[in-house]
Amino acid sequence: MNKVLLDTSFLLPTVGIDARREVTRGLENLAQMGVQACFSRFSILELLYAAAKFKKSSKFDRARFDDGLRSVLDGTTYGSCEEGSDVFCRADELRDLGHRDMIDNILYATSVTNRLKLLTVDQELRSFIREHKLDDTSVFPSEMGALL
Repeated sequence: MNKVLLDTSFLLPTVGIDARREVTRGLENLAQMGVQACFSRFSILELLYAAAKFKKSSKFDRARFDDGLRSVLDGTTYGSCEEGSDVFCRADELRDLGHRDMIDNILYATSVTNRLKLLTVDQELRSFIREHKLDDTSVFPSEMGALL
């Protein structure tokens, strides 16, 4: 089975936080394609930051968030990726090159190290990868045919 690493945006709907339509379509396509969706524990950290911001809204549903988080971490829908020292060294190299979002750096490094595509909507990250002529593991939802 093909596997893909999800950018944190693709976990938002599972925890009850609205995401762009492009994200929800991407998730629907993954399910139809039979591709295993994987996550990084660093995306869980980013989800917690998103929830902290979203809690100020009356739309935040604590029970839905908690259930969704349990689903990601304990369920069978998502697989997890391990990050070893090589991932963190590569992420730090990206920071040295000028990309300041360390979670994105870790996700990208995880995708490269584990030989996974990174499903993302992050144009800034993709531009950075291409500008520095790095291995482009990024896939946007509109390009998901490349996952097969």
